[in-house]
Amino acid sequence: MIEFNSATKVYRSLLGRSVTAVEEFSLQVAEGEVFGIAGPNGAGKSTLISLMLGYFRPTAGSVSIAGLEPRSYVERNGIGYLSELMTINPAWTGEDALARFATLAGVPRQEVRRRVDTVIEQLGIAEHRAKKIKALSKGNLQRLGLAQALLRDEQVLILDEPTHGLDPIWTQRFRGIVESLRRPGRTIIIASHNLDELQRLADRVAIIDRGRLQRLVQTGYDQATETAGVYRLAVVSGADCMAAILPAATDLGGGEFQLPITSVAELNAALAKAIAAGVLVASVVPARSVLEQQFREAVGERG
Repeated sequence: MIEFNSATKVYRSLLGRSVTAVEEFSLQVAEGEVFGIAGPNGAGKSTLISLMLGYFRPTAGSVSIAGLEPRSYVERNGIGYLSELMTINPAWTGEDALARFATLAGVPRQEVRRRVDTVIEQLGIAEHRAKKIKALSKGNLQRLGLAQALLRDEQVLILDEPTHGLDPIWTQRFRGIVESLRRPGRTIIIASHNLDELQRLADRVAIIDRGRLQRLVQTGYDQATETAGVYRLAVVSGADCMAAILPAATDLGGGEFQLPITSVAELNAALAKAIAAGVLVASVVPARSVLEQQFREAVGERG
């Protein structure tokens, strides 16, 4: 669906200076996939999005969507897009803004009201529809931005930092919205600093740094993959036996332990050993998700 083929983007100033924002970037994103983009500040995420939207053309290589140049695809089909920073006339009401966005997006005149009502309900902003933009909180403005991205039933959605400013309740609801938007023919791109959200939502995540693809991470857990990780165990009883049962575990106090493992199979074997010895385990959680672990390995402390 979306393909980068050795794409490079170089910015040149009037003084002749040049900055390479994206370099030799190759990647394919399939139809029906929820795909994440993660990287430290200045890694090239915004440039990748601009290339996908057709705002820029690559200096070298190519970018295509469904076999078309991005600008041609957007002009023919449209793309649902939420920018990281939204600037809306502060004197407009939320309802008025959505109606204007729908008109600009090409929603038929007779359908505008229905589509506006639908996304207002979907994003839970009915009580704010008549408020002026300047009166909206950061979180409600973000929900309004999400609403405008969903005004048309687009086959490609690009969401840049979609949970920025959302409270925990709406962050959880956003996950449900993304799941409801999944369909075989739709591609959803989510660029975010929130690795936990990408771990939960995305099928795969591209980790980029210094304009290059560093890693492509499958977010699920694979028992056949030897992936080093650290888990936190909380035990109700038997803490005094843990040192003898699992020598590699670090006692964090209060019945909590940190256990390094190399695979899911090793984790289960360790838990079975502890339980068989009479340890009562209350919880087991990864100290870092698969994605966070890979991110730290790929970009180090720059992330």
